Amino acid sequence: MPSGLVALLDDISVIAKAASASIDDVAVAAGRAGTKTAGVVIDDAAVTPSYVTGLSPARELPIIWKITKGSLKNKLIFLLPGALLLSEFLPAAITYLLIIGGSFLCYEGAEKVMEKLGFAKHGETLEDEITDPVAFENARVGGAIRTDFILSAEIMAIALAEVADESLVMRGAVLALVAVAVTVAVYGAVGLIVKLDDIGLHLTKKASAGAQAFGRFLLRFVPKLLTALSIIGTVAMLWVGGHIVVDSLHKLGLDWFYAPIHGAEHAVHEVAGGVAGWLTATTLSAIFGLILGTIIALVLHKVLGVGEGEAH
Repeated sequence: MPSGLVALLDDISVIAKAASASIDDVAVAAGRAGTKTAGVVIDDAAVTPSYVTGLSPARELPIIWKITKGSLKNKLIFLLPGALLLSEFLPAAITYLLIIGGSFLCYEGAEKVMEKLGFAKHGETLEDEITDPVAFENARVGGAIRTDFILSAEIMAIALAEVADESLVMRGAVLALVAVAVTVAVYGAVGLIVKLDDIGLHLTKKASAGAQAFGRFLLRFVPKLLTALSIIGTVAMLWVGGHIVVDSLHKLGLDWFYAPIHGAEHAVHEVAGGVAGWLTATTLSAIFGLILGTIIALVLHKVLGVGEGEAH
């Protein structure tokens, strides 16, 4: 009997060690995949604050929480199963879906640029009189979740590429871990950014002169930060969208845009270093994204008349 118990405990020990090793493998693979998505994660963090800029401070965190839940839903309910199914049965379709998603990001970014340049606005904006705050907030949350879906799809696609040779279970575990970690990191950072002014106001009421000075600095700094993030978010849409489309076309053997962009990157890299080379490729991808997005916007609004009746 004791020998049987010892044998059972030994089996349990072996199983536990195997499970521990599997968890370690998932964590390592997720870390490797997560680092590859860093650029898109930064873009996601830059885009999101624009959806609460100018709204009531009391609604900032509730809106971000709504977007966070929508982001997790995007990743875990839609993108994770879809990515696993496509990777298992129709991997070629992922590239075409990324082209569609990248084109949508280009369109969104280009439309923002066009509006700043004086073209007609589409949909209700903060410059308009908001007649239905609840509907306006829901529209903003919906827009944020749609944009998040595209960025999340790129994050999941990059992560999936890093673990493409792993088993289906491992791929699923890694993608789930990356999805949760990225969402918590991005929207935690966004929540902190949009509440910095409230923190600054709180500090100005403290007895300490140093705390008051830092609070006043935050109150002056935060509006500039949010404006900068709004600009960065628009540029990020164009850059990421353009990069997705160019890279996806390259995977399909169409190098019309990939070859000159990466040729310029390598040429600048040789002369001025890696950072300058990266900035060159990023700038050219953003320019491509702006051109593509502008064409899509003009076709939708001027040729097909989509959204023209919504302009204010």
